[in-house]
Amino acid sequence: MQLVLLSGGSGKRLWPLSNNARSKQFLPLLEKEDGGMESMVQRVVRQVKEADIDAEITLATNASQLDIITNQLGDAVSVVTEPERRDTFPAIALAASYLKLHKQCDDDEVVIIMPCDPFTETGYFRTIGKMAECVKKDVAELVLMGISPTYPSAKYGYVVPGQGADGEWLPVARFTEKPTVEVAKQLIEQKAFWNGGVFAFRLGYIMDIVRKHIQSESFEDTRSRYAEFPKISFDYEVAEKAHSVAVVPFSGEWKDLGTWNTLTDELHHTAIGNALLGPKCENTHVINELQYPIFVDGLKDVVVSACPDGILVCAKKETENIKKYVETLEHRPMYEERRWGTYRVIDDSTYDDGSHSLTKSITLQPGKNISYQQHHHRTEVWTFVEGEGIFVLDGEERHVKAGDTVVIPVEHWHAIKAVTRLTFIEVQMGNPLVEDDIVRKEWDWKD
Repeated sequence: MQLVLLSGGSGKRLWPLSNNARSKQFLPLLEKEDGGMESMVQRVVRQVKEADIDAEITLATNASQLDIITNQLGDAVSVVTEPERRDTFPAIALAASYLKLHKQCDDDEVVIIMPCDPFTETGYFRTIGKMAECVKKDVAELVLMGISPTYPSAKYGYVVPGQGADGEWLPVARFTEKPTVEVAKQLIEQKAFWNGGVFAFRLGYIMDIVRKHIQSESFEDTRSRYAEFPKISFDYEVAEKAHSVAVVPFSGEWKDLGTWNTLTDELHHTAIGNALLGPKCENTHVINELQYPIFVDGLKDVVVSACPDGILVCAKKETENIKKYVETLEHRPMYEERRWGTYRVIDDSTYDDGSHSLTKSITLQPGKNISYQQHHHRTEVWTFVEGEGIFVLDGEERHVKAGDTVVIPVEHWHAIKAVTRLTFIEVQMGNPLVEDDIVRKEWDWKD
């Protein structure tokens, strides 16, 4: 069995902690039984393994999330990256092409598609096992999970079941996409389920649909032609057009921790990071990634979140609306996880004469390196403050350590590799100062 986790999202609903490079599923805010912290995607992968599901895991995501996935999951999953965001059908079509053309999976292989970030429990994964059995028994060409609704929500799509089944599954009569609350009440009276975005099918079934859009003999070619897939959801392109669809019910714990209001319900601590709450706070949470302390008192039903990307102070009941406001805030990401470590923007300033400077604190993990590169528009000055490393400038390697400073002029090739954990302050000067002002080539490290 192949399990495909979908990891998308634009990183707006849990602003300021989430951004395009660090979406909600990567925020390490959930506490494990041993007291450690983990992200939503780490939790789901751990639950899959603990449920003893015999499945290989592939994570389908956009290219900007590749580094943080590698940092958090290592080699526990295979990763397929979209060249651009298009919607759930193209993402699933690309993942299926990877399974068929790269991993050489058989057409009869059972494939499960699910989100990478549901907050759920063991029964959810047992239900996935039941879905796989339904596919093997050919009860329908497409099998999905139906979440038993707990209230008439207008945020979810609904699956209306038909009559007749063997007890484990029900045939699907129709779908209703995000109805009004009044219509949702009527659907619940009809025993409808929430559509949890979990689908099961044989690989050959979805590949027949893929080939209607792209005929290819290699995964690389399919990926290069990704824009040829229609920008449409899997529900519209596949589920609603399927000749036979079955639903397997799940009635256990299931939440979408997509807003601060729902996420804070599952946080074990009211203060995370450098924060202190006074005695007159009620149902208030503070999450602080800044070095500066935050003190809060006298607030009720409020979330406070602070990080290099911004500061949020909002009534919890209003947090579902922040996405539309955040989309108007034009700002570069101020913190990112990369395959080699992390960086944090300390200062971003423009001066009276029009010149521009950007200051970062950059940390590389031992043995990791930043690629051999040059910039067309900026000079950089690096001051090393922690650890040891190997620095390359125009083909010459030298050892660097805490207290050393190097200057990298415009157009000069450079790279750095950490021997130990290595931190340095980078000051960029030039115009424009943008992340895509970079040209890379290979460098053969001697050690």
